[in-house]
Amino acid sequence: MTTSPDGQQELEKEIEQTRERLGETVEALAAKADVKAQAQEKLGQLTARLKGKATEAKGKATEATRQLRLQDKANQAKQQATQAGQQIRKRPIPAAATVGLIGALVLFFTLIRRWTRRDK
Repeated sequence: MTTSPDGQQELEKEIEQTRERLGETVEALAAKADVKAQAQEKLGQLTARLKGKATEAKGKATEATRQLRLQDKANQAKQQATQAGQQIRKRPIPAAATVGLIGALVLFFTLIRRWTRRDK
């Protein structure tokens, strides 16, 4: 059985294509059989996902801590204002005298500044 040169080339080309497909199939089977590599790939993906979740959780915890500190400061300020109000109710005359003295000092220094500016 003799084949023409064109038929021979076609046959060789077909054999080469079959070899390439066979090589790709063997590589795919080897990759599926490599359990260690698959496990490492899954581990890498899981690690990346966990790192992302840890970063997200850290951000949420930081924000929650900041909110709690602000709330604590607000509660302290409210408590101090309540205590100051109670003190003023207990002794209104010293509180009024203190407010009056501070007002007089502000007025005094304002007038002095105006007088010293006129002289210049």
